[in-house]
Amino acid sequence: MPRRRPGRAAEAAAAVLLLLLGGTACGSRLPESDFDHGGTRTPAPSTGAPIRVGIITSATSPVGGDTFTGPRDGAEAYFDRVDARGGIAGRRVEVRLCDDGGSGVGNNECVHQLIDGADGDAVVALVATTALDYAGASRVSHARVPDIGGQPIGAAYDTWPHLYGIYGSLAPRAGTPGWGGKLYGGTEVYRYFKREQGARTAAVVSYNQAASAAYARLVEQGLKAEGYKVVPEQVDFALPNFRAAAADLKQQGADLVFDALDTHGNAQLCAAMDQVGASVVAKVTNVQNWTSTVPEDYKNSPRCRNALWATGASRDFDDVSQPAVKEFREATKGLKTHSQWQLEGWTAAMWFTDAAKACTKTKTGVTRACVDAFMNRSEHYTADGLLVPVSFERLAEPPRTRRTCLSVARWQDGRGWVPQGDMNSTCFEVPQLSYSP
Repeated sequence: MPRRRPGRAAEAAAAVLLLLLGGTACGSRLPESDFDHGGTRTPAPSTGAPIRVGIITSATSPVGGDTFTGPRDGAEAYFDRVDARGGIAGRRVEVRLCDDGGSGVGNNECVHQLIDGADGDAVVALVATTALDYAGASRVSHARVPDIGGQPIGAAYDTWPHLYGIYGSLAPRAGTPGWGGKLYGGTEVYRYFKREQGARTAAVVSYNQAASAAYARLVEQGLKAEGYKVVPEQVDFALPNFRAAAADLKQQGADLVFDALDTHGNAQLCAAMDQVGASVVAKVTNVQNWTSTVPEDYKNSPRCRNALWATGASRDFDDVSQPAVKEFREATKGLKTHSQWQLEGWTAAMWFTDAAKACTKTKTGVTRACVDAFMNRSEHYTADGLLVPVSFERLAEPPRTRRTCLSVARWQDGRGWVPQGDMNSTCFEVPQLSYSP
């Protein structure tokens, strides 16, 4: 059975580190949706009390007003579709939104507001949480409120029970991150480009700043484990000379370029690569930058732009040949742009809906305990094929190797993000390397 990628938390956490540099690496310029963000949506006809869910988003965080809104918008679109089709067993889904402002204090306030509620209006579950500082995670866990399909920004989803990140978890989740404070990630991305594209030399470009340099070292560790020749390139954060870095990676014969830069730095690096004539097999980015804003972000670097590749654990949002993706795109056609994070928010809402539908057939009905039990099952979940099969296991020891699968797409002008093979068969048995969250 293909397995999910256990190391996605590393990429998400690293992206946040880059955001704190002042860039917008995590989902650059994701759009505001056309939905009502006043707290709840317009009620739909129903035959029973509404089912309340909460969505916590750092919508007005210090790193950008719309940086984290993609999962929220995707989840709202899915719940709108559920209500338009009669709700869950005749009950509409009432979405309660909370913007934590990107702060730990604000996050705790959102958690209190949603899970404790007032006048009996507490939520059954949280869905598609996307928080810069998930300070309230332990409180959610202690209240036994299922948090479904959240983005693993930080280590919360590998630390606490009752929290179910969008990519699954293998960790014990007993109050300590991972295993003894260490998380583990695989080398499948590097294996893919080595096997499928014949790459052997990889440049890793970072700033001379602690967070950027730390992530670069993590990437270098994975590349070396896969036998690559690694070309480290570091630029000054205040006065970056991207042209010099581009010229050197060209001279060193780099096949691939990975980076620990913000979106603005990525665009400058790409422009410099075009200027010096550096041609690579792939300029590799991650799910946070897998958006439709590429033509705008990389408008000054057409050659590098068409060498952009993205990897993740969910099906390409541009692959409308897939019925499940087509349904998502039709439901979100009112959005100005699209992103992989929106699609993953959509799958988080689908996950909760499937749990709630199962609970309507039980004696207890849709309760926190019933939804949590559904999430804790041993079965893998795929969201109608939109996710690489996800599971939640509690392994006493971290795995040394793991069979992991990944979704791969590359940008092509005029076509958008083009899928590269099927994600459920693009799988590798790879070593799991430790890192500190």
